[in-house]
Amino acid sequence: MGKTIRQLSEEFKLSKQAINQRINSINGFRSKHTYKVKNHLEIDNQGVKMLANFGKQKRQDRQPNQQDKNDKNDKIDHILLKQLDVKDQQIANLQQALDQQQKLQIATVAENHQLKEHVRKLSGLLETSGSTQKQQSNGKDNNLSNNANAIHGKDKNNNQNENKVAEYGNRQKKVSESKANNSWWHFW
Repeated sequence: MGKTIRQLSEEFKLSKQAINQRINSINGFRSKHTYKVKNHLEIDNQGVKMLANFGKQKRQDRQPNQQDKNDKNDKIDHILLKQLDVKDQQIANLQQALDQQQKLQIATVAENHQLKEHVRKLSGLLETSGSTQKQQSNGKDNNLSNNANAIHGKDKNNNQNENKVAEYGNRQKKVSESKANNSWWHFW
């Protein structure tokens, strides 16, 4: 013999609406486990057991879902840990490359400094050799006679003066020619 919804609500200490929700949430429950007696709906013994275990069944249904979620979270954590390891390795490689670059930069600066010092030494040697050459050439010039220097100087001055006069004459010709060509009737 079955039980009514009212009897089940008193037995489970739930409202009638809660019992009806449980009945509606189980697929095919009404067709398999309920029958009508006069004006009341009665539930057979197997249906009563199902409704009594409804909370346990829901928890059991939730547990595999929770276990699946935990498994997924574990997989995600494992993937993230692998990614972190890869990133740590990349950072270490970049740090090593940066250290090498800094060492090379320091070596280059030191080498440049050495080269500058070497250039300074060489320029000092050139200056001293240049001053000795000037002294030697001055000594040779002093040995020349004053008459030869004077004649040579006059010849230079005469050639320079003649060149200047010729340049001045050429400039005057060009100016006069350009004035004649720039008249307004020559533009047509």
